[in-house]
Amino acid sequence: MPLIAFTGHPFLAEETLQATLRARGLDPRTLPRLGGDDVTLDTVGPHLNPGLFGDGGVLVDLAGVKPDKALLEALASAPVTVALLDEAPPATRLKLYSARGEVVASAAPTRPGDVTGWVVGRARAQKLPLDKAASAYLAEVFGPDLAGIAGELNKLALLDGPLTREVVAGVVGREPPGDSFAMLGAATTGRTGEAVTQLRRLLSDGEDPFKLLGAVVWQYSLVARCVALGQEEGRITEQAAAQRLGVKPYPAKKALEVARRLNEARIRTHLERILGADLAMKRGQDPATVLERLIVGLSL
Repeated sequence: MPLIAFTGHPFLAEETLQATLRARGLDPRTLPRLGGDDVTLDTVGPHLNPGLFGDGGVLVDLAGVKPDKALLEALASAPVTVALLDEAPPATRLKLYSARGEVVASAAPTRPGDVTGWVVGRARAQKLPLDKAASAYLAEVFGPDLAGIAGELNKLALLDGPLTREVVAGVVGREPPGDSFAMLGAATTGRTGEAVTQLRRLLSDGEDPFKLLGAVVWQYSLVARCVALGQEEGRITEQAAAQRLGVKPYPAKKALEVARRLNEARIRTHLERILGADLAMKRGQDPATVLERLIVGLSL
């Protein structure tokens, strides 16, 4: 089948495209590649016929392109290999690709734990002595930026010895982004320093203090409702909490983790401190100072 559509995460799809074409005897470096404004029937058409020495081919990147029916039909019926990069094709295009060619999907890891697992697997494939903590650090710092992680792993391949979190952090030179749920979790377990560090990271990442306080208010509203659910029903599962709260599983899970460390008296005290911080910020007090004082108060 000359048409091969590579879908999913752009970085993974590109890598899969390169490997697939090489496995089929084609060198991606020698094939014409078209993208953006160059993806029209007039510009793509000349590349859809065999060359003098047999099968040719073309790489077409549909990122930011809305191909019309005529172009898609020409791509699907070409007698040469057509490799398409199409991150999230609509159902009609996906059906065409499946009927007239082949679809190779590259699912992206999304949750932090999944990204860490991807880093572990890639490091193992590259035979890098990267430990689990270092893998988690890269996942924290880069999130879903898999290309960024791959670039760092290529740099780390030049080093000798075990690649610990400390070694990798020294090479990468970036702080993990702040996490507001991690901030609240640290505060409610009395880890004041860690909670303030998370707050400072969030602020240095450009988080608006008022929006950050709004996030704390929303998260603590979930926590308070989890405390109430626990009093009514005893220990509640994450799935049940997500359903009762009307939120996705991740925030429900994090809210439950905080709620299990609190009782009604403590949650009332914390809510009063949050209200006080809200009033202080609205009255013109320095937002960063107010937030830091709040986080310290929540850790008491």
